[in-house]
Order: sequence, then C-alpha cells, then structure tokens
Amino acid sequence: MVDAYVVRKRGYFGQFGGQYVPETLMPALHELEAAYDEAKVDPAFQEELESYYRHYGGRPTPLYFARRLTDHIGGAQIYLKREDLCHGGAHKFNNVMGQALLARRMGKKRLIAETGAGQHGVATAMVGAVLGLPVEVYMGAADIQRQSLNVFRMRLLGATVHRVEQGSQTLKDAINEALRDWVTNVENTYYLLGSVVGPHPYPTIVRDFQSVIGREIRQQSLQRNGRLPDLLVACVGGGSNAMGTFATFLDEERVELLGAEAGGRGAGPGEHSASLTWGRVGVLHGARSYVLQDADGQVLDTHSISAGLDYPGVGPQLSALKDTKRASFVAVTDEQALEGFHALATYEGILPALEPAHAVFVAMQRAREMRRDEVIVITISGRGDKDMATVADAIGVKL
Repeated sequence: MVDAYVVRKRGYFGQFGGQYVPETLMPALHELEAAYDEAKVDPAFQEELESYYRHYGGRPTPLYFARRLTDHIGGAQIYLKREDLCHGGAHKFNNVMGQALLARRMGKKRLIAETGAGQHGVATAMVGAVLGLPVEVYMGAADIQRQSLNVFRMRLLGATVHRVEQGSQTLKDAINEALRDWVTNVENTYYLLGSVVGPHPYPTIVRDFQSVIGREIRQQSLQRNGRLPDLLVACVGGGSNAMGTFATFLDEERVELLGAEAGGRGAGPGEHSASLTWGRVGVLHGARSYVLQDADGQVLDTHSISAGLDYPGVGPQLSALKDTKRASFVAVTDEQALEGFHALATYEGILPALEPAHAVFVAMQRAREMRRDEVIVITISGRGDKDMATVADAIGVKL
C-alpha cells in the first residue's frame, strides 16, 4: 500500500533506489533483505519490538493540540506529533530499536552507525546498551563540534565515537566512513543506517520501522477529531521522520503531504541542503535519488543550521513522491527555522530541535492560508536541548 504512488520494482521507487555498491557488499545486502523479510512477518519479532516501543521507548507519543500557537497564527488548527518525547529525545529510536533486534536475530556481534545531529548515534548507543551489543559511531568533526552534548551522551552510554576529518566533516562523510568499516567487517558487523537512504533494502526497512509515527497519527486523529488531518508537515534531511509520517497516508489523496528542507543561507551552491528543491538526479551512498551536485556530477558541499538536515541527498522514495507530485517540498532558511523555533518556545513552552523547527515555520505559513476547521499535524522529530549552543550563537547570546 505504501508504494501505491510509485512504480515499484524490487529495490526501486520509480527510477529511484537500487543497489549501487561494491560487489563485496551484495551478499550482505541480500542477507539483510532475507532476514528482514522473515522478521517482518514473524509475530514474535513484532511483539518484542512493540514491547520495547511501549515499555522502553515511551510509545505512543502524544498528538498535542497547540492551542496558543493556533490562536496566534489565526488559521488552521495546529497539532504536534511529539516524537521529542520518545526515549532519547527523537524519532530515531523507532528505527534503531527495530534494526538492533534484527541485527541480534542475524547473529551480528557489533553495531556501527553514522550520525549527523547525534540523535541517531545516541539512539544506537542506547539500544546497544540495552541489548548488550558494542556500538561504534562515525561522526563528522564539524558535527562533533556543534553537537558536543550528544557526543558526550553517546560515550556515557558506552559507544565509541570516531571523529571523521575527511571532506566537509559532516553526515555525508560519516556515512562514507561507516560504509568502509562495513565492507571490511561485514561478517560480524551490522550497519545500522539512520535514514531512508542508502542501497536497498535500507530505505524500505527504515521507512517501515518509522511508520509507527504515521500509524499513531492516524489513530489519534480519528479518536480526537473523528477524521484524518488535512495537512502533514515534516522536516526532510535524509527523510526518515518524513517517510515515517507520510507512509501511512500515501493512499489518502485528500491528506496533503509537505516536506520542509534546509534552505540554509540561500539558493547558491554550498549554501543549503535542499536536495529536492535544487538537486538533480544522481547516485549517492548506494542509491539513485535527488542529489546536490555540480555540472560534472561532483557532490556539492552543504550548509544548514541544523546538523541533522546537513546532507546532500535524500531518500529514494521521497524523490519518487516529488516526481509523482504526491508530496511537495519547500526550502526553509536558517533564519526562518529560528523563527519557527522561537514561536514554539514562546507559545507552547516547547523547545524543538532545529530540524523540526523548519517544519514549524512552514506549517505556520500554511495555517494562515487555511480555514479554522482544517487540521495540520507537524511531526516534532526531536527536542532542542542539543541545539542550545547553536541557537545562542545564532542570536548573539554567550552561554
């Protein structure tokens, strides 16, 4: 059902997806696909995952009516899907718990992961601790500097954090190093990829584990309002929280899907991370999708005030949803994201991560154009304590 709006071949969403990897990784990808195909229909696996969601992760997360923000904007009713209240402070737990259980099922003895904002790394460190699996996390040096709190959290949880000095020293380069590690240690290592990117079957696996967000939105909306939302809004970097939000609703044509990308400082090369807005079709990290690249196909540097959106590509299914026009995407600048951040703090007492602050800004703009009886749901994918130093620096406050 979730692939109804794309022409689906195995491993592809329309023209996007695939497995553009060295031959040495193909057996590992086939092993992963076979293991996931078995696990997803195994009631015992699903029951254990649901138990961890409820009793360890704190699911279901609330669907909260942002009454004061709604009154301030004066338009559609704004609801917040509170993934910031999930264990670890972000939606990343949903996918990480599922993949870690899959790794244990496959007999893998070691978890590796990449991280940008640090939330995926923290989540992987958490589940490694609870399942007794050693964890190593690759993180760009630039991200380590701006997300030092999450680096400390990972280390307290027992993970080893590898500082990546190559390239732009951000998420793209962390993924590169994690893939190199996996190629070398594929027999005993599970690469726990954090977003709906990479070679098949990762985009499908991550989407499926994150779709708990959309399933809960659907159930909670029907219970609360007796109908589905008119508009769903989520931020988009690689796209895990966006696909998790959207997947359940792809066949509901009257539910509009809107993604907020990182517009950074503007439309110039190296000034943003908006792959769907200003990118071209290419191949990055094992999959065909929209990629920020120059005329020669070289991947461009990126920028975003939010480390979690600072990535030059995007998930293949989101690329297909753009092409089929089932979802739309807009670029939100750093300044606009800060406006969304301050609005949620001022009117609702919630400090969102800078990633979903992009979605908050877009939702506020759209709410003004909509009727009071219409409903918007924003996925607040993470909490903002990790970003306090960045926000303080942006507004000229010394901590």
